Order: sequence, then structure tokens, then C-alpha cells
Amino acid sequence: MLASILASGLAAGAIYALVGVTYNTMFSTSRVMSFTAGQLAMLGGVFGSMFSLKLGLPVIVGFLLTLACCAVIGIVTEFVAVRPVLKNLDQHLYVLSTLAVALMIQQVTAIKWGTEPQPFPRIVGLGDGVLDEKFWLPVAACAITIIGLEYLYRRTLVGRAFLAIAEDNFAARALGLPERNLRVASYALAGVVGGIAGYSGGQLLLAFFANGALLNFYGFVPVALGGLGNNRGAIIGGLALGLFQQAANFLVGGIFSSVAVFTLFIVVLLAAPQGLFGASTARRV
Repeated sequence: MLASILASGLAAGAIYALVGVTYNTMFSTSRVMSFTAGQLAMLGGVFGSMFSLKLGLPVIVGFLLTLACCAVIGIVTEFVAVRPVLKNLDQHLYVLSTLAVALMIQQVTAIKWGTEPQPFPRIVGLGDGVLDEKFWLPVAACAITIIGLEYLYRRTLVGRAFLAIAEDNFAARALGLPERNLRVASYALAGVVGGIAGYSGGQLLLAFFANGALLNFYGFVPVALGGLGNNRGAIIGGLALGLFQQAANFLVGGIFSSVAVFTLFIVVLLAAPQGLFGASTARRV
């Protein structure tokens, strides 16, 4: 029983963590919390099932096409829901614009894909029981993704430009960095990370249009717990959330497990409003 809780908890937590990283990636260059992060993960499962099962394409081809489609959706989000808001003095309008795009994505997916959960293909075909690939694949994808992002941010010029924009976009712009192009690239990168989350978790969550709203919330919790913009905090928060959720499912079950998650979320935010690993924001006085 403990092994089952650990396996399912780590798998779900890895998916939530990747959605949290998707939030952070979009936020870092725009200072906008885009509520399409969960929809990008949902599309990762839908596109993966469509390319590999319905169209019968090889797994690697279906995977790459899935990431490409999610990257395009990320870029469209920047153009449609984020860029117009950044030109407005009331930048908090992103809450409405990104939610509107998220709802549009969900409804179009429901119309074109259907409202019933669809199966997702086995990717590697290894493992059984608690070692089944549907449990270890999201964890492996999460580990590889975070290592790849750390390499990108610390070892490449593009990654360092991302960090510069995230630290101070006005100073970075004064130094000649192409802020707009970097923001578009970050949204494409966020689409790729979201696609990886949905694709690696497809066997666990299935290809289902309603996963978007679920992942929007459960992916936001690690961001709040770990600190906004802190990818390492999002990973730790996501894994902790997954384990806590599965333990709550086993102990109390049903809707009470969701109540337990909400309670944990509120308690942590009351104790540390900036997140467990976030820095206190400076305020001009």
C-alpha cells in the first residue's frame, strides 16, 4: 500500500511540478500569470493520443509533433492574451485575458476531440505494478526537464538572456536585449514544458479535455508553495503535493482529499505568503 501511494504520488506530483514550471517560465519574462498552463498540459495528452493512436504515427514523431503544437499554442497565447495586456496600464487584466484563452482552448478541444476520456498509448512498454511506466515516466520526464532547463539558464547565452529579462526587464532592454523576442521564445518554451507534462502523464490522466482546469489549479499550488518564479521550489512543492494528495485519498478519500489539499494550501500561504522558497518582495516606501 505504501509503495502504491509513493508511486502514484510521485507521478502525480511530477506532473503538477512540470505545470508549475510552465507557469514560472511564462511569468519570468512577462510578469504575467498565464492561466493557460494547465491547458498546455492537457493538450500534451490530447495531441499525443491523436498523433500516436488515431493517426498511428511512431512514438518519437508523435512526441515531437505534440511539443511543436504546444509551443505554437504558447506563442499564440503571448500574442493574443499577454502582449495586448502589457500595453495597458492596468496589467492585471491578464487574469481575464488568459482565462478567456484557457476556456476557448478547453471548449474547442471538447468539440473537436470529444468529452469522454480517451486512451493514451504506452510509450516505452516497460514495468509492471508500482514500477509501471505510467508511474516512473512522469518522474523521469520531470527530472530530465529540470536538468535541461538548468543547463539552458546557466550555460547558454539565450538562457542567460532569459534570466536577465526575468531579473530586470528595463535594464535588460537598455542593454539591447530583444525583450519581445525573448518573451515569445519563453512562451514557446513554456508550451514545450507543458506538452512534456501532458505527454508523460498521458497514461495516468488519459487524454481528456477537462484535465486542463484540474491541472491549472494543481499546477498553481506548487508555484504558490515553492515561491513564484522558483523552479526548484515548484518541483519540491509539486512532489510534496502529489504525495500529500495520494495519502489523503487513501486516508479520507473522495472529496475530503481535495479539502485536505485546500487546507494545506491555505495554511502554508498564511505562514509564508511568499512561498516556502520564495524571497520577500521589496516594496518602495
